Amino acid sequence: MGNLIDGEIIAEKIKAEVNRDITSLNADGINLKLVAVQVGENPASAVYVKQQKKNCEKAGITYELKTIPAEIETVALLSKIEKLNNDRSVTGIILQLPLPEGIDVKRIQSSIHPFKDVEGVNPANLGWIVYGKPSLAPCTALAVKEIIDSTGVDLYGKEVVMVGHSDIVGKPVALLLVDKFATVSICHIGTSKAGMLEEHVRRADILIVAVGKANLIPGGWIKQGAVVIDVGINRVGDKIVGDVEFETAKEKASLITPVPGGVGPVTTAILLRNVVKAAQWLKKQ
Repeated sequence: MGNLIDGEIIAEKIKAEVNRDITSLNADGINLKLVAVQVGENPASAVYVKQQKKNCEKAGITYELKTIPAEIETVALLSKIEKLNNDRSVTGIILQLPLPEGIDVKRIQSSIHPFKDVEGVNPANLGWIVYGKPSLAPCTALAVKEIIDSTGVDLYGKEVVMVGHSDIVGKPVALLLVDKFATVSICHIGTSKAGMLEEHVRRADILIVAVGKANLIPGGWIKQGAVVIDVGINRVGDKIVGDVEFETAKEKASLITPVPGGVGPVTTAILLRNVVKAAQWLKKQ
């Protein structure tokens, strides 16, 4: 089990940096305030809100939850986001998902000012990843990169396989790593239907999986000595498991993230760091 990547240790280092930056901002008269926008009621979202509030308050960031009726229309919700954009006391905005049916999610995400977009979902912030200058990028994607960086593995020329092609994990992770001259393949449902998923996974020096399907990747597929980053969080009975069959995979991987305790804590810490970066940007305006 000495090959486990401890996300908590990586997260604590990030939080220590965050605490120093917040102290500096406070000394300059800048107080950080993160506003979470939740439309309607959602039990899963409520869990995340509770975690966000706890972590923000522990770091010295004011956290406010704005709950909006599920019946709201896209135009009215855009107006509420614009008010937050114009409120100088608000240094960060986060949109809780999922949104009710009928609301244009991407339009709402795009309306959050790039300087306050702590989730990195505004097209302007996603575009900076393409330019190789990520700042307020999606938290989980940055967490994956942070974890790989912590291992000291040289990505140059390595075969990286990203299973999952979401806008907030798969695509940005691929862009972040190809910038390090890794050879990156993105796999998705098309790869699986074509019967090619196993072939791609077996040749991965670094395997990242972010699909949300328990034990999608059999441990036997893992290349001997590979680095495995499992982003998936799935409940199976009374257990939380990842997208990779952990018990078998850990015997073949040189390094592997556990679930829970791997990517999750780092993602939480990255969110706090993004809140700090947003405040630093606003300070310069």
